[in-house]
Amino acid sequence: MNHQTAEKMQHQRSFWYFLGPAFLVSVGYMDPGNWATSIEAGSRYGYDFLWVITLASLVAILMQLLSAKLGIATGKNLAQMIRSQHPGKGGTFLLSSAALAMIATDLAEFLGVAVALNLLFDIPLVAAIFLTIFDVLLILWLERFGFRWVEMTIFGFVATIGLGYVVELWLVQPEWVQVAQALAVPNDTIMDTTALFIAMGILGATVMPHNLYLHSHQVTTRANLAGEALQRFYKMMKWDTILALMAAWIINSAILIMASAAFHEKGLLITDIDEAYHTLGPLQGSSAALTFAIALLASGIASSATGTLAGQIVFESFFKKHPVNILKIRVYIRLATMIPAAIAILLSAKPLSLLVLSQVILSMQLPFAVIPLVMMTSNPELMGELVNQPITKLLAWTATVIIVALNLWLLVMLFWEGVHKVTLH
Repeated sequence: MNHQTAEKMQHQRSFWYFLGPAFLVSVGYMDPGNWATSIEAGSRYGYDFLWVITLASLVAILMQLLSAKLGIATGKNLAQMIRSQHPGKGGTFLLSSAALAMIATDLAEFLGVAVALNLLFDIPLVAAIFLTIFDVLLILWLERFGFRWVEMTIFGFVATIGLGYVVELWLVQPEWVQVAQALAVPNDTIMDTTALFIAMGILGATVMPHNLYLHSHQVTTRANLAGEALQRFYKMMKWDTILALMAAWIINSAILIMASAAFHEKGLLITDIDEAYHTLGPLQGSSAALTFAIALLASGIASSATGTLAGQIVFESFFKKHPVNILKIRVYIRLATMIPAAIAILLSAKPLSLLVLSQVILSMQLPFAVIPLVMMTSNPELMGELVNQPITKLLAWTATVIIVALNLWLLVMLFWEGVHKVTLH
C-alpha cells in the first residue's frame, strides 16, 4: 500500500476506529492499587483527597498524551526509545527501574484478584494468591482472536467497574456539595506524614509508569502516517486519551467518595479491602458488598491482563530480544511478587498495606519514566512536527518537578520521622 492510498484510507476511517489504546491503558488507572489508596484516603480523611485525585488525573492525561505522541511520531514505544537513545548503563538503569515498576504493578493487580476471590468464593487468601497465576494465560488466549478483541474485552471490564460504582454511589448517598468542593479546592491535610504517604500512593496509583510504556506501544497498532494524516491520527488519539482517562478519574473519585460516605462519615477507619467488604454489608446491604467484590475482581483481572502487555514491552527492550517468551517472563514476575506476598500474608500483613506500599514504590519509579519521556518528546529531531510546543514543555516539566519534589519530600519525611511512624493502622 503506497503512502497516498494509506492516507486516503485513514481519512475514511471513523472516529471509532481510533478508540481503544487509551481505554486499554485506562484500566491501569482503576486497578486494585487505586482501590487501596482511595479506600484508605476516603475512610481516614473523608473527601479531603479528592483534589489529589483530580490533580493526579490531569498529570496522567498530560503524560499519556506525551506517551501516545512519542509512539505516533517515532513508530516505537517508550522502552525501545530509551534503549536506542541510552544504549549504555543509563538505559540499563532506566529499564531496570521499569522492570521494578512492573513487579510493583503486578503485586497490586494479583492481590486485588486474590482478595476478590476470597470475598466472593471464600477461598483462603494464600490459596487465592497462588490461583492468580492463571490470569497469566488470559491475555495470550484473547490475542488469538485479534487485538481488537483484547481492547473490547478490557472495555467490558471497565464498564463493569463503572456500573458497579454507579450502584455504590446510589446506595451510599454522599454529600454532593462537599464532593464538588473537595474535587477542586486543595487543603493542608497532605502536610501530615501519613497523609503524604497516602497521597504519594494516590499519585503512584494514578500516574503509573507501566501505562506510559503500554500506551506508546498501543498507538502503533493503528496506522502511523505522515503529514496531514499524522496530525489527524494524533488528534484522534488525543480524544481517545482524554475520554478514557476522564472515565478513570470519575471511577477513582467514586471509590474515594464511596469510602468517605460509607465509612468516614460514620467514624469508621478501614484498613483492609476485606474489611471494607464486610463493613459495607451491614451498613448498605448485601448488594453493596457483592457489587464491591465483583467490581474488584473485574479490576484485578483487567489490570493484570494489561500488565502482561506492559511487561512484554519492557522486557523485550531490556533483553534486546523480540519476541521474548512472555509466558515465562510473566510467570517469573508473578512468582517474584507472589511468594513474598504469600509469606507476608501468613505473617499477618494486611493486603491493603501491601497494596498501598506497592503504589508508593510505583510513585518512586515515576521520575525514571517521566523524565526521559518529556526529554524525548521535546526533541525536534525525534518528534518532527509533533514536537512539544512551549506551553506543553512548560506543563510537562512542571508536572515532572512536582513528581520529583513529592518523591524527595516523602523520602526526607520517612527518614526524619522513621518508617515505623508511618502507620496504616
